[in-house]
Amino acid sequence: MAINSQTILIVDDAATNLAVLNIHLSKEYKVRAANSGQRALDMAILEPRPDLILLDIMMPEMSGYEVLKRLKDNPVTKHIPVIFITAMESESDEHKGLQLGAVDYITKPIKPLVMLARVKAQLNLKFAQDFLHSKNDFLEAEIERRMAENQVIQNVSIRALAHLAETRDPETGEHIKRTQSYIELLAKQLQNHPRFRETLTDHYISLLTKSAPLHDIGKVGIPDSILLKPNSLSDDEWKIMRTHAALGAHAIELTEKDINQPLEFLALAKEIAQWHHEKWDGSGYPDGLAGDDIPISARFMALADVFDAITTKRIYKEAIPLDEAKEIIIAGRGQHFDPDIVDAFLSSFNEFTEIYLRFQAG
Repeated sequence: MAINSQTILIVDDAATNLAVLNIHLSKEYKVRAANSGQRALDMAILEPRPDLILLDIMMPEMSGYEVLKRLKDNPVTKHIPVIFITAMESESDEHKGLQLGAVDYITKPIKPLVMLARVKAQLNLKFAQDFLHSKNDFLEAEIERRMAENQVIQNVSIRALAHLAETRDPETGEHIKRTQSYIELLAKQLQNHPRFRETLTDHYISLLTKSAPLHDIGKVGIPDSILLKPNSLSDDEWKIMRTHAALGAHAIELTEKDINQPLEFLALAKEIAQWHHEKWDGSGYPDGLAGDDIPISARFMALADVFDAITTKRIYKEAIPLDEAKEIIIAGRGQHFDPDIVDAFLSSFNEFTEIYLRFQAG
């Protein structure tokens, strides 16, 4: 009776050889037998798959060499170790077998103690390899799980901060969803553009979309009397409102310092918060950046933010029709907005309209 759960497949066209192998191996292992190459291939894929194959070389119809080649070509069986058993003793025969992928070579007549020692050595090696493979699979799964968990934490943190802004400004919620979708659409439109393709990788676009909701986080620092004022702001009030860009960037920077390590999405979020009110011609705020000096992320947000602001009703104004908004964006090409981003907006205007309709306030 076998005392080991490991399975050995023995392959030989001679019944007497199979019987001899079975007598010695079955005392310690589970043994399955095949009397032809094709039968060996069929049995090798059955569960439980063999842990080791003892394979005769000289067989009719299909030689052991051919059986081994087919085993190695099959992803299901390629990692099963094979020991050749043969009456051939030349170095060239041994070299050929090892070159094809056999792990060892036993010559006939079989010496039971030698055979058992070599079988045990190969099974121990396979057990160690399987153990390491299992551990690697576990570690990879654990790393993947933790990365997914970190992604969830990041997403929840971003949404929590964005909702904080909503508590101060009731119009922010759908605004966040729309601008996030507008930015993703524009970035994908320009992903293969010569000016942008080195930056706009799939990874960057994912981070950009994730970071976008934090663009107005600085508004939590603006007094309600200004943020919620139902009519136009005075010059002094407008100066205070404009500080929300720097306030937001500063808050994100403090977060970076707290965790004491760089996070890509926070770096982008800080760019967007700080510079999404900059203009292509340099007339924006807070730093008066112009052209390509304005980070790409902020340039995308500049158009998305303006389009959303003019197409939605606010406490201080009515919404304007989409076609009029489109003309305002066109008029800002090369002045307020990066020309190529405006062109991407125009080519995807129908999609912009769909996003606008999908995320209507209320």
